[in-house]
Amino acid sequence: MQTNQRFKVEVNSEIGQLEGVIIHTPGLEVEEMTPENAERALYSDILNLSVASDEYAIFKGVLNKITRTFEVRDLLSDILSNDQVKTALLQDICFNESAMEILPRLMEQNPTELARQLIQGVYLERNNLTRYLSLERFSLRPLHNFLFTRDASMSFGNEVLIGKMASKVRDREAFIMDAIFNHHPMLETSTINPNTPEIIRNYPGISIEGGDFQVGREDVLVIGTGIRTSTQGIDFILEKIKAKKDGLRHILIQELPDTPESFIHLDMVFTFLDVDACMVYEPLIMGTNRFHTIHIQVENGGVISIEEEKNLPKALKKLGIDMKPVRCGGGIDSWTQEREQWHSGANFFAFAPGKVIGYERNIHTIEQLNQNGFEIVQAKDLLSGLCEIPEGKCVVTIPGSELARGGGGARCMSMPIRRKKV
Repeated sequence: MQTNQRFKVEVNSEIGQLEGVIIHTPGLEVEEMTPENAERALYSDILNLSVASDEYAIFKGVLNKITRTFEVRDLLSDILSNDQVKTALLQDICFNESAMEILPRLMEQNPTELARQLIQGVYLERNNLTRYLSLERFSLRPLHNFLFTRDASMSFGNEVLIGKMASKVRDREAFIMDAIFNHHPMLETSTINPNTPEIIRNYPGISIEGGDFQVGREDVLVIGTGIRTSTQGIDFILEKIKAKKDGLRHILIQELPDTPESFIHLDMVFTFLDVDACMVYEPLIMGTNRFHTIHIQVENGGVISIEEEKNLPKALKKLGIDMKPVRCGGGIDSWTQEREQWHSGANFFAFAPGKVIGYERNIHTIEQLNQNGFEIVQAKDLLSGLCEIPEGKCVVTIPGSELARGGGGARCMSMPIRRKKV
């Protein structure tokens, strides 16, 4: 994939027309899961790779039709051809995962094979008594969650914030994405990396994941805080914004419950659809509950106010972003809303203003979008040439009977690196 043409990272909204996105097609790492280790891998169930692969191929096919896509494995293989980058990345990974004994073996691998092993896992060599008796199967465990490329890095302006993953099983994803953005000759950006001893020491309890990080506008961030992004993680982001001293900036924070597990990220209950529409899981975002919505204003290097807001749509409206909430699960009853939210019914990915991708299985949510002016386009029809992307608002529906069981939707599976300005 190496190219002389530089690709500048630039993302100033959630809905600007997509010009580049990083994805990861799930592979054998998804099959290296058992009922016993699924919970450790952050899954509630094990996936059928053949079905998930067919569904993902349709999702990727849609993205290829509308934008330029980059595969993590290709980008990783490219940078591993640089011996200095390869050595530094492998040392960081092996040290972090207490696997320094396999470093010489990994150094011998060619870039393509090494990229595969870093994602799909490195089997444990049972060449001494401790390893022979070990219940572990891998020296480096597979990255079961890497198909959700959203979490380990976040584009904002012309920079990339690297994730500080809440679970150690995902640390390697962040290490890989940091290396890609810093060393791939095609990508033009700078990174903010919280995975350093100094930052971890200064912000005990820090965690930041991309599912909680949304760009409302050049001067507006919307961030969720819960089991995956801590308040210390948001304080770290706050300090980085203060250090820029570049005028008035707004951070809207939405508290999330610890349970159920379908609430792991903000984008499971709230996503941007258009300049004037957002998808909400109504009971949490609009209802009366104990979860705070906080508005922090930063200007010229200092916090000038921290105050509570009624809810996210009202807070955004005060900032001139007036959006009609569209209800996940429709307006039938709370049971239907809860059921569709569980299967990523609020997790939409906008590839242009008013043009979004989501799971077809959430029929009441899709119908609600249709009632709000979004034409329903089936991905299979789009890919077979039976239709094109319409001029107006639309929702492209993708199959997700298996992918949804992984705990994420179209937004989770896509990491934009460039969008046009809205």
